[in-house]
Amino acid sequence: MTTVTPPETDLSTMMLHRISLLKQEVAKAIVGQTRVVEDVLLAMICGEHALLTGVPGLAKTLLIRSLSESVHLHFNRVQFTPDLMPTDITGTDIIQEDTATGQRERRFLKGPIFTNLLLADEINRTPPRTQSAMLQAMQERQVTIGGITYPLPRVFHVFATQNPIEQEGTYPLPEAASDRFMLSIDMDYPSVEEEIEVVSETTGNARPELTPVISEKELIEIQQGVRAMPVSRDVIAYAVRLASATRPGSPHCAAGLDELLRWGAGPRASQYLILGAKARAAMTGRPCADFEGVRAVARQVLSHRILPSFKARTKGVSTNELLENVFSAISETT
Repeated sequence: MTTVTPPETDLSTMMLHRISLLKQEVAKAIVGQTRVVEDVLLAMICGEHALLTGVPGLAKTLLIRSLSESVHLHFNRVQFTPDLMPTDITGTDIIQEDTATGQRERRFLKGPIFTNLLLADEINRTPPRTQSAMLQAMQERQVTIGGITYPLPRVFHVFATQNPIEQEGTYPLPEAASDRFMLSIDMDYPSVEEEIEVVSETTGNARPELTPVISEKELIEIQQGVRAMPVSRDVIAYAVRLASATRPGSPHCAAGLDELLRWGAGPRASQYLILGAKARAAMTGRPCADFEGVRAVARQVLSHRILPSFKARTKGVSTNELLENVFSAISETT
């Protein structure tokens, strides 16, 4: 295995300490959902975006708002509806008259996308044209209106939600838009014990008060530290083989699996597998990204990047089952 050099101890200690504080602060408002909280935090310390799928009432909005309060970030929420227009998100030019001179001038009115944390609620309820309005913002951190490009804040994350139980009046995310999300996070019902605690804490007068435990500057330092985390070529090769194994016709795609896949994950998935492994190392105090880190984020990175074939759908083969076949077919050493 290729030798890797651990990052500076002070930086590693700072990242682990600050991330732990952040988890503890968010936990004041969110009961249970430990894995979901960790995945959302992972996306944020990677500087990326995440897609949350779950039934209504699982505290998705509260989670993202609590995260913004814990880092003292600006938070906006957009309720996606069928009549939502692209300019409702990005902003628009308006003609304004100067009361002093009487002259008219064009002024850009910023939309809600100009924030640090944007919650795109029920993103699959709006048509693809509006969904696609966020592509440039998510990828390039800027918005172009009327031929003029406006930069977004340096810290910018989109956390979008989808309701999996209602299909009427919804528009599946285009592949290009879906691919911009680093992770697809499934939120499930809480356990009975957790639900009892939720009900107990939310039906009284008391509300948890969250305070910022890290600054925006520290968050940027953590994001830079995550990308500086060392990783061996063997781990990178393992991540690339995992992504390649989801592609029909690839030499890494297991026999019989290619006919169940219409298409698989692209190179961005390989990048996110490694970036996620680096973030896992930072969150757990490991000196470098490793195989375990890749496996820990593989399902969240790959699940929304593969499309089952017609044959798979007729056989009732789920995306999770396809991924299990991928994971079992790819080892760390081959």
